[in-house]
Amino acid sequence: MSTSFVFSSESVGEGHPDKVADFISDSVLDACLAQDTASRVACETLVKSNHVVIAGEITTKAVINYETVVREAIEEIGYTHDDDVFHAKKVFITNLLTRQSPDIAQGVDARAAEGKETAEQGAGDQGLMFGYACNETPEMMPTAIMYAHRLGRELTKLRKSRVVEWLRPDAKSQVSIRYENDKPVRVENVVISTQHAAHVNHAAIRDFLVENVIRKVIPAGMMDAETKFLINPTGRFVVGGPEGDSGLTGRKIIVDTYGGWGRHGGGAFSGKDPSKVDRSAAYMCRWVAKNIVAAGLADICELQVAYAIGYPEPVSIWVDAMGTARVPEERISEAVRKVFSFKPAAIIKQLDLLRPIYRQTTNYGHFGKADLPWEQTNRTAELLAAVK
Repeated sequence: MSTSFVFSSESVGEGHPDKVADFISDSVLDACLAQDTASRVACETLVKSNHVVIAGEITTKAVINYETVVREAIEEIGYTHDDDVFHAKKVFITNLLTRQSPDIAQGVDARAAEGKETAEQGAGDQGLMFGYACNETPEMMPTAIMYAHRLGRELTKLRKSRVVEWLRPDAKSQVSIRYENDKPVRVENVVISTQHAAHVNHAAIRDFLVENVIRKVIPAGMMDAETKFLINPTGRFVVGGPEGDSGLTGRKIIVDTYGGWGRHGGGAFSGKDPSKVDRSAAYMCRWVAKNIVAAGLADICELQVAYAIGYPEPVSIWVDAMGTARVPEERISEAVRKVFSFKPAAIIKQLDLLRPIYRQTTNYGHFGKADLPWEQTNRTAELLAAVK
């Protein structure tokens, strides 16, 4: 039976209030790991108007000037204009960081403790995590979210290279894809909202973004005369960023993952060191799913893992090829268990996660970036050997 439907995904720019918060949190994490790889970090950030609040639990030997980290992160994003209410050098900063709870620490640490079943490193929390991969795009990601991210990256590139002076940091993009028989065939519409200086008119913004962002990023063969472009649909977007709206770490988890196409366990990523399986196990699941698809074992793959706090083994591992497997799913699942270890300490070792690599994950998705360790398709041969 022929099927036709439209699916949409969004991305947000570096200056979106929630992404400002994410980037500050990941900047704190990287600053800690750069000095002390054993740092335990759970940093949450709230931004609003001219104020930044950092809160959470950090246990580290690193000596960090948190105010400097915050201001440098905001400056890198681009809130440096004289008329910015939220300005890198002018924001007020409140620091509510404390140490990690010793009750949590004893469950995570690789040591024995009363009531703890093993002396191995345990999961930092209970919960469930998903990973997804498909063969729709070179990145093995769903089409809509990759196009949305590419639009955002191009917009940021133009802003930071000052091709035009009127672009400002806050921005959103959204792409709707028409599917026929489960294949992406056409872009139905593109939405871009970008903050801008007050002096530029709407027609100039629209013309520039259509020609220099949309038509540059989205393949011509995916658009036609019926593709609709919605550019700054309110007509004006001068007040933006934390001046216009509050931002909080972890509020863009669907942007961070698969744009709503693949499932999400619910836990956020930014500001968390890799002992937190919310982050590291989601990266692990993406790595495994991508290797399964890259090995040709399936066209689509989704994994779910679940953990109990303080316990080293996942309480469940589920592999779903969604009807696209080329060998029985049971054999794929068995191969996954042979080739990969999902223990928290093993995930950290396999993906080399105790490094300051997290600022590069914050914007335009944690998945689909070729240089990140969980994006490597380096276990395909082992998977193929294990399913024989």
